[in-house]
Amino acid sequence: MPYRRQASLVRRLAATSIAVALIVMAIKFGAWWLTGSVALYSDALESIVNVIAAIAAFAAISYAQRPADTDHPFGHYKAEYMSAVLEGVLIVLAALLILREAATALMSGEAAIAEPGAGLGLNLLAAIINGVFATILIRIGRGARSPALVADGKHIMADVVTSAGVLGGLVLALATGWLWLDPVLAILVAINIVREGWHVISESLNGLMDRAVDGEEEERIRGAILANAGGAIEVHDIRTRSAGPLTFIEFHLVVDGAMTVEQSHAICDRIEDGLRGEMPGARVVIHVEPDYKAKDEALKLEQG
Repeated sequence: MPYRRQASLVRRLAATSIAVALIVMAIKFGAWWLTGSVALYSDALESIVNVIAAIAAFAAISYAQRPADTDHPFGHYKAEYMSAVLEGVLIVLAALLILREAATALMSGEAAIAEPGAGLGLNLLAAIINGVFATILIRIGRGARSPALVADGKHIMADVVTSAGVLGGLVLALATGWLWLDPVLAILVAINIVREGWHVISESLNGLMDRAVDGEEEERIRGAILANAGGAIEVHDIRTRSAGPLTFIEFHLVVDGAMTVEQSHAICDRIEDGLRGEMPGARVVIHVEPDYKAKDEALKLEQG
């Protein structure tokens, strides 16, 4: 899919995520209002964070898609990582709110669940909506290499896991009469949310720290260079980093010292075209060097 069309799809999905989060929040608060369940209240509290996170993701994606300017010559793509870090922090904040409510209910010893059928039904509906939409966000976000969209999807999927645990636990509490399971379940939900929050934060920090591409992508990059560098001698000092949907690639290309600038430039053009064909959105920088700059540890190329 062309980059601009892909970027437009990502932005539309981020906007839709806000609407879905608002609908799900209303449904979950309705479920809590009907039942009075602390676990359902905790689940509803997390949905507030989902709305805030969806708004932050939309803002970050919109900003990240702005073209490069004088102050940001490499673009604004890392804004998505900032949004993903914020989302991880908000996930942890939601867990702390849940822990507070659950601890208060557990220490008071007061637990009651009214209208369980309608409340659990509403919560199940919210979980289904979240599950379908989270799957779409993660799949398209990974395809478009959008950290903010993937983080939003994972956040919502964590909410689905939370809702499933809440529903299962409340059914058990109602079946056994052990209503103290309600706040205990909320505490377990909070612990799971903290784990997911840390995972989102750590992945986003890797992007902010200019982590190299993974092993599979590195092999694709090397393959594209080998397939298109006919006439050169070797490639060394290959360095890569990702910034949202873009991959930045730079390396040194060693050619015969007697080769003309025009000939070496033609090789560079072929390599750049090959890399962009293999990795759409790639930004390539090639430093051409004469043969006496060759290194022992290098990607050797067949002469042609």
